[in-house]
Amino acid sequence: MKSNKAEIIEFLQREFPQSLEKCRIEAVVLKGATLLCDVSDQELRPGGTVSGPTMMTLADFALYVAILGEIGLVGLAVTTNLNINFLRKPSGWVNLRGVSKLIKVGKALIVGEVWIYSIDSDDPVAHVTATYSIPAQK
Repeated sequence: MKSNKAEIIEFLQREFPQSLEKCRIEAVVLKGATLLCDVSDQELRPGGTVSGPTMMTLADFALYVAILGEIGLVGLAVTTNLNINFLRKPSGWVNLRGVSKLIKVGKALIVGEVWIYSIDSDDPVAHVTATYSIPAQK
């Protein structure tokens, strides 16, 4: 692991502070990270369920944090693909947990997955896979 939780939070506060407005980093582990996302009225869609864009944001950010933990503080790692499967309706007004795992860490591309849960349930509400492009090292 190239960066720990404290280093990643410091980097994000300096370079990408808006990323921490709704999400908190719970843990950074080898090839993975767990984040919590605060759910309020702003994240709900009609019917009282958490919106898809909210879950996509959590997944994207959870993988980004896992990547920073694995390869170091590389700010220009960018998402090139993100696929989400919505599995069941998340509980409205209940925070979400995203558990990310890096599946393949290459020199130019990183592939990972995220399981998203309402924190009041052990059953996942969504499964996400994504690919990130890593800038060439100079």
